Amino acid sequence: MNLKEKLLLGPGPSMVDPRVIEAMQQGMFGYLDPDFMNVLDDLADKIKTVYGTSNVTMAIPGTGSAGMEAGLSSLLEPGEKVIMCVYGFFCERMVDMAERIGASVIPIRADWGKPFPAELLEKEISKHEKVKMVTAIHGETSTGIKQDLKQLSQITKNHEALFMVDAVTTLGGTNIEVDKTGIDYIYSASQKCIGAPPGLSPVAISDAALDSIRARKTKPSSWYLDLSLLADYWGEKKIYHHTTPVSMIFALHKAYELLLSEGLENRFRRHEANAGALIAGLAKLQIEVIPPDGSRLNQITPVWIPEGINDDAVRSKLAADYSIEIGKGLGDFSGKVWRIGLMGESSKREYVLKLLSALEDIFNYYGFEIASETATRAANEYYESSDLKSSATDSQF
Repeated sequence: MNLKEKLLLGPGPSMVDPRVIEAMQQGMFGYLDPDFMNVLDDLADKIKTVYGTSNVTMAIPGTGSAGMEAGLSSLLEPGEKVIMCVYGFFCERMVDMAERIGASVIPIRADWGKPFPAELLEKEISKHEKVKMVTAIHGETSTGIKQDLKQLSQITKNHEALFMVDAVTTLGGTNIEVDKTGIDYIYSASQKCIGAPPGLSPVAISDAALDSIRARKTKPSSWYLDLSLLADYWGEKKIYHHTTPVSMIFALHKAYELLLSEGLENRFRRHEANAGALIAGLAKLQIEVIPPDGSRLNQITPVWIPEGINDDAVRSKLAADYSIEIGKGLGDFSGKVWRIGLMGESSKREYVLKLLSALEDIFNYYGFEIASETATRAANEYYESSDLKSSATDSQF
């Protein structure tokens, strides 16, 4: 294969540190080898630290969608009620999965590009008896919304339901306090802020959720994604379940090691600083950010495509002439939005400036008069003036 390497600044996957790739070259081990079990246990502890939990943790095979499907198929039996807070493309994916397993799905739809109003959940859940679970997405990748989870969790607990959360885009880039928030099941993905290749979904599951699975009247529809069987392999019993993707486990372990060596607070500040600089630069190009202040993800910045600019043409030119990839809009935002990702290894000052410089060139190419270095200068001014600068080294930005 003679593939041209690109700078990945889309919704994922993100760039990967060479040390993570090198970890994948470790010799092969059996999935029950005692030395490999030590790595597995250490990885589970690292996942606990980043999630902020004492719950059972593991990395299940597959991408974030596997984590999503594992939760829904394991925790819901046919006919059980699940209320789903829907405010973007991936929320709708949850609805589709839950319907496929025969759950009684109650979607509450709110506006895309805005945080989900907690009062809608309170109003809807009060109408129903025996709601098994409520679902929400911490960072909606399609809209760039960071959802406040505390109110949703409290309402859910008041009605004695389980709370399931998608943290695919946020884990490793935004603070998540699973135990304090009261989350029963949460899943993410290896290829975004964590900084590993795609292929694993780090999850955490509460005792209440595990007890619920083990008390089911019917077996989960998916054997491979049965969370109780997976927990038996990752737990003290070490009961064989599937052939573990050993090389991917090594990669994820190294990615978590690098994450924790940087420090969670430093990592959160780095994502915040680079997102702020990007937005400052985009403003000079008359590019409007979609999410409102206070609810913006630092990992994904969706923006309205300016009038007169062709979506495919700009993204194609970025890829062909500058080797930069950004994401397109999904669902309701298809053809209207670009999604710029600054996650994990892709969240760097040099990458922000490279993208802004390329956009300046491209806009001028298509007849939009942009003074040289207008956007990059604004970004640099943000970096220099931001009070975040003193909290981490310049190289981390």
